[in-house]
Amino acid sequence: MTPRKRGARAWAFDFLLLAAVWGSSFLFTHLAVVEFGAMPTAFVRVAIASAFLLPLVLWREQQRELGRHWPRIFLVGLLNSAIPFALFAFALTAISTGLSAILNATVPLFGALVAWVWLKDRPTASRGLGLAIGFAGVAMLAWDKASFHASAGGIASGWAVLACLGATLCYGIAASATKKYLTGLPALVTASGSQLGAALALVVPALWSWPDTMPSARAWLAVLALGIVCTGLAYVLYFRLIEETGPARALAVTFVVPVFAVLYGMLFLGEALTAWMLLCAAVIVCGTALSTGLLKLGRRPATERRPA
Repeated sequence: MTPRKRGARAWAFDFLLLAAVWGSSFLFTHLAVVEFGAMPTAFVRVAIASAFLLPLVLWREQQRELGRHWPRIFLVGLLNSAIPFALFAFALTAISTGLSAILNATVPLFGALVAWVWLKDRPTASRGLGLAIGFAGVAMLAWDKASFHASAGGIASGWAVLACLGATLCYGIAASATKKYLTGLPALVTASGSQLGAALALVVPALWSWPDTMPSARAWLAVLALGIVCTGLAYVLYFRLIEETGPARALAVTFVVPVFAVLYGMLFLGEALTAWMLLCAAVIVCGTALSTGLLKLGRRPATERRPA
């Protein structure tokens, strides 16, 4: 099945919209995890997304595609939703939304590294340099922000930073898995099936750690926004971008996500953005742009054409 290609303006709009939506996911996760806890927040998020998306699959009569490919789709859901959502929810109990979003910008770095190892997509010299620069930026940021000495009743920021990096590694693996195993599937099928798989993976640990006190209406509204907007609608956009522009461009949305996440954190949570965080973010973004081939050193060959 060959997906219908749209114009550059259409996918560019999807790209910016996805960045704005995913930027808000850090804010909503922060608001929810305080009352739900990490595992329940991740579970309710994907469960709501599944409940929102599966009826659309039935309406579009695409359930046969889901039934035919469900093992691979569920595996992608585990890597692309269940594990990283739980890890980011855990991290946001100890670090700011802005810092977690900047760390999230390493997704294309891990995506390029995984594609190199798994898909044998060997990077050029400039892309290899980009990997080194990007991970240097991560090290700079972690060195400044990570501490493994927890405050009373809290979680050490170092573990939170490692959780974010573990989540971004999962995203990188999932992008290559999507390219290898799910190319050609409708974006709605991949999105809904992956969320259902994630929900099944998280249901037991979520019930085990469910809060004793009923979360407030604000926390429920936060997970509703996470499930419907930041997950259900967002993953339809994301998998459609992978189909139309390839995983490198789709993953590059994480360059823009921190802009929105930092803005939301400053406006609604009163979070501060330091000059060092900006510097590290710039190093990470530059390295990531080189590692994914979006930024190239030297002149472009005359025969190389830009994709539409």
